[in-house]
Amino acid sequence: MRCGLSRRTALALLGAGLALPAHAAPTTFDDAFTLARQVDQLHSLLIGLDGKVIEARAFRGPSLDTAVNVKSVSKTLLSCLAGAALERGEIPSLDTPVAPFLKRLIPRRADRRVRQITVEHLLAMQSGLAPFAGPTYGGWVSGKHWIFDALAAPMQADPGTTRLYSTANTHILGAVLANAAGKSLLDLANERIGAPLDIAFEGWTRDPQGNYLGGNDMRISPMGMFRFGEAYRTGGTWQDETLTTPAWIDTCWQPRTMADVPNHQYGLTWFLWDADGVRVNYARGYGGQMIYVVPERRLTVCITSNPGKPATVNGHLKTLHALLSGVILPVTRTAL
Repeated sequence: MRCGLSRRTALALLGAGLALPAHAAPTTFDDAFTLARQVDQLHSLLIGLDGKVIEARAFRGPSLDTAVNVKSVSKTLLSCLAGAALERGEIPSLDTPVAPFLKRLIPRRADRRVRQITVEHLLAMQSGLAPFAGPTYGGWVSGKHWIFDALAAPMQADPGTTRLYSTANTHILGAVLANAAGKSLLDLANERIGAPLDIAFEGWTRDPQGNYLGGNDMRISPMGMFRFGEAYRTGGTWQDETLTTPAWIDTCWQPRTMADVPNHQYGLTWFLWDADGVRVNYARGYGGQMIYVVPERRLTVCITSNPGKPATVNGHLKTLHALLSGVILPVTRTAL
């Protein structure tokens, strides 16, 4: 390694969430790829600077052009579709209650607060609904009516207060977006994300009623992830094609609550983090599927990992964050 430490020592530092010491500061992105190759759970790493892919490597798993399950990065893709629905007037505003778009999907005996839940509440994970994620996810998706069951479960908080991370929130929102547009979520994804980025989404998981799962299991390649991240970094466009608006990006990147990672915040499906003196905005999926967007450094970094293994806050996720903050970001101080 050029950073002056052995690979084993550097990996130990990354695994502990520690930055490399100043005397061993990396000078090229090669150091990041050297370290990334040693992380067994990590499948691919792509680093883009100033709109160009500087280097991209698939160490194991599918190729860089192969669509892979990005897990909860799907929630950030869904939030882009929410912005498109607002821009087109299909949904009046973030403050719009979602109940009118769900109609018969709401249980008759649902908590009265269900009708207070807005689009923003679902995107910010502040609906107050019982969370279905992690250990409760499997039981939820094995049910016969995911939306009905999520709305029927006892609420845990008033809407707009507590952050309770849940794929049920984004699945409900996916149904709202589809009903508002009169199209399936798959069609919306291809028309409003796929077309501007010149990528295609294939069908993914659907609930027993035929609704595409909102917020999980969408498939996109590392190169597609890069295009999505770059569009957000540059204010909403990819090669002169409009994906979203600067105003929507700003809205998504405004912190609403603290996240599950210490000192990280949460906006509208985006995680927010201050590292190496700059703001890092990132999408995150189970196992370690990541899109890091750092406008101040003109940087977009995409990572895919084994989707069958968890990326815990003090495990693989910490290693990925340390790879970005301790190895990649320091290079960009002088790379611009």
